Amino acid sequence: MATVLESLAVPRASAMLSPTHSPIAASSASSLSARRLPRFRGLRAGPISATRSFGSLSLISRRASRGGLIVCEAQDTAVEVSVVTDTNWQSLVLESESTVLVEFWAPWCGPCRMIHPIIDELAKQYAGKLKCYKVNTDESPSIATRYGIRSIPTVIIFKSGEKKDAVIGAVPKSTLTTSIEKFL
Repeated sequence: MATVLESLAVPRASAMLSPTHSPIAASSASSLSARRLPRFRGLRAGPISATRSFGSLSLISRRASRGGLIVCEAQDTAVEVSVVTDTNWQSLVLESESTVLVEFWAPWCGPCRMIHPIIDELAKQYAGKLKCYKVNTDESPSIATRYGIRSIPTVIIFKSGEKKDAVIGAVPKSTLTTSIEKFL
């Protein structure tokens, strides 16, 4: 695939807009010089100029005072809340030796989208102490039926395979933290 991209000819914008050339002639390979696409070499870290000019307008960059370095924050996003289905429910939730938080949600649910970032934060905050999972009630309705889920989002906390607490609705992080702390 890389060899295909390296040999791709790119027409110049001025050649395409020239009134003396027709669009067919301007795009033909014989009238263009073959150009190589620039190679992507990854992120570059470097100083950012203190001022940027846009015509007669000159702006001062806020990032210039911070040094302009590019920082990778991959460690902040390393904890991901896994999806649980009918096939792995038993092994991941019921047979878990640690406390488990399960969010029941659906893609069409607006309040569910509001609580997703909170569940992600809790997964990072309690990493190693609490396992967090999500169950899509549209894809795994039998699990939702088994635990009497009638409204989503619903967050259930399990310990030793038993349902210990349930929180219904899009609630603040403090409400979920209080429920979690009871069972850690």
